[in-house]
Amino acid sequence: MEFTGFITELDKRLQKSLPGRSSQLKMSSAARLQQLIRITPPDDARQSSVLILLYPHAGSVHLVLMLRPEYRGVHGGQVSLPGGKSEETDDSLIYTALREAQEEIGIDPSKIQILGQLTEMFIPPSNFIVTPVVGYQASRPVFRADPKEVAEIIEIRLEDLLDEKNRKVKKIKLLMGISLRVPAYCLNGHIIWGATAMILSEFRDVVFGIMRDGE
Repeated sequence: MEFTGFITELDKRLQKSLPGRSSQLKMSSAARLQQLIRITPPDDARQSSVLILLYPHAGSVHLVLMLRPEYRGVHGGQVSLPGGKSEETDDSLIYTALREAQEEIGIDPSKIQILGQLTEMFIPPSNFIVTPVVGYQASRPVFRADPKEVAEIIEIRLEDLLDEKNRKVKKIKLLMGISLRVPAYCLNGHIIWGATAMILSEFRDVVFGIMRDGE
């Protein structure tokens, strides 16, 4: 997929109506699905944002994920998009996503062009409302992981994310020894599930829409 042409079409597509919640729920576990149907975000839910950063590398469109260190928390040891909670000093959720990505994986915000946003999503376990921000860099970023927040930087080819054979159902072990079978993307030896998989599910559908329009 040629990078510049893809970015042009993605920019156009993100100005139209989004696939929305139905796309997100394709990668939701049964337990999470019941939660999301039952729960509306409380007044004290915290705002946050994550960055889907696209860039060219080795002849393919790539995006970057990160593996969080193991810790006794809701998202310990999970693969996620760079991002985090909004601070009072942040001008916007776009600023939040860029600031957090700079802190976590060392990107230079001045080199990132923002294309748009995907559908926000409420995450009950952490009480966050997450807004996915989509941006691109014209060249491969120089990544520098913050070891306190990032155990590994994971670069993913877009074509691998789109490949249906990489979408599976996996058994995940949660805190307290509880296991759960969840839909997941298996990429580069990592299992991507939960909120990150749900966000990427909507992004996949946006990209598939571009492909259909180009046929």
